[in-house]
Amino acid sequence: MKYWTTIPPFAATICALALLGACGGSDEGTAPVTITVTGPNAVSQWNEIAATTINQPAAVTGTPEEQRPTYAVDLATVHVAIYDAVMAIVGTHKPYAYTPANLATGASQEAAVATAAYRTLLGLFPARSASYQSAYDTYLAALPAGAAKDQGVAAGAAAAAAILALRANDGRAVVLAPFVPGTAPGQFRGVNPVNRYAPYIKPFAVTSLAQFRAPGPLALTSASYAADVNETMALGSATSTTRSAAQTEIARFHTEAPPVFWTRNLRNFAMTNRPLAEQARLMALLWVVQADASNTCFESKYNFLFWRPSSAITLADTDDNPATTVDAAWTPVVPTPNHPEYPAAHGCVSGSMMSALAAYYGTPAVTFTIDSTVTGSTHSFTTTQAFVDEIQVARIAGGMHFRTSTVDGAALGKKVAEWVLAHNFQPR
Repeated sequence: MKYWTTIPPFAATICALALLGACGGSDEGTAPVTITVTGPNAVSQWNEIAATTINQPAAVTGTPEEQRPTYAVDLATVHVAIYDAVMAIVGTHKPYAYTPANLATGASQEAAVATAAYRTLLGLFPARSASYQSAYDTYLAALPAGAAKDQGVAAGAAAAAAILALRANDGRAVVLAPFVPGTAPGQFRGVNPVNRYAPYIKPFAVTSLAQFRAPGPLALTSASYAADVNETMALGSATSTTRSAAQTEIARFHTEAPPVFWTRNLRNFAMTNRPLAEQARLMALLWVVQADASNTCFESKYNFLFWRPSSAITLADTDDNPATTVDAAWTPVVPTPNHPEYPAAHGCVSGSMMSALAAYYGTPAVTFTIDSTVTGSTHSFTTTQAFVDEIQVARIAGGMHFRTSTVDGAALGKKVAEWVLAHNFQPR
C-alpha cells in the first residue's frame, strides 16, 4: 500500500529541512530505505541507559519526574540535550536550546553525548543514579584523555544545563481534583484514569497541546457511529467468531507497555551506519514528535471524555441509536487501558512516528522490523503506512477502540510531526 496517493502536504518541508542529502527527484531522496542494525553507538547506548532510568516505578517523593515519569517527555528532554551537545561540535543543524559562542570543532562527540545524557538524567532523576552513574564513569574512563574529551564533556554539560533550565517545572506536578466518571450516554466510565496530568505538560514544539485537537467523536445517533460500534463489537469480542488468528496475534502484539515497546524498537533506528550526529538528530526528532503527539492526544482525550467500547456496547440501549444492539455480557479480548477512548493513543503515536520517519528518510518506502515481548514475535513492514494500518487493526480487533478513533488519532499524530519537522532540527 502506498503511503500517499498524491504528493504529501509536507514534501516541501522535507526538502527545506534537507533531511537527506537530496530531495525531490533525486534517486537518493526517493529510493526505498531498509533499516539495517549495524551495532550500538554512543546515542543508542545512552538511549538505553536513559530508558532504563525513566521506566522505573513512580516514586512517592522526589522530583516531579521521579513522581510522574513520562517516558516520551523525559526521553525527548535527554535526546534534545544530546542533539544540542553534538550540534555544538559539528554545527550542521540549528540547535534546540543551547547555542555556544563558538563551535567546539574537534571535540569528542562521544564525550558530549554521554555527558549530555548523564547530566540531564542527574537533573531529572537524582534518586535513580544507580542506573546511570557507574555507566557514565565507565564510559568516560574508556575515552582517550585530552583536549577533545574535555571539550566534549564541556559541550555536553552546557547543553544539558540549557535544556534542564528550559524544561524546569514543565507542568506535570499539577494538582488534580478527584476524577468523577460520567453517567450520560457517550461519557467515559473509568475510575482513577491514568495520564490525567499529560494535558498540562509544556510542549516541546507545538504552540499548545490544543493546537491540533482532534475533531471529536462521532454523534451517538449517527450511522457512522453504529458502524464503528458494530465492527468493534464483532471483531473485538473475547468470544468473537469473526476475528482471525492473525488479527488476535496483532491485537496482543501491540499490548506491550508503550514505554518499553517504543524505547526498544525505536532504538534500532539509531543503530545504523549513519554518522553519530545523524543518530543524535533522528532520536531528538522522534522523541520530540512522540512527546508532543502523545500529550496532544491526551489533551483531546480528556477534552472529549468519550466512552470505551466496553461501555458503549454494554450500554447500547441508552445511545438512542436503533442500529446498535446491547450486549450486557460483552468484554474485549484484551484489557482496555484506563483512559478515554477518543482519539486512540496508539493511533496518535504511530501516526506521528511513521510520518516523522517517512520525512526523515525522504520516502514512505521504509523497510523495518518491530518486535513484541508479549507475543515473542517480530513483524516486518515495507512502508511506514503499513505500521499505522496494523495499529488500526490491533486496536479494533483488541476491542479497545472504534475505527474513527484510530483514524483521527493517526491524523493528529501526522499534524504534530509535520509541525515539528517545519520548526525544529533544520539545517543552519
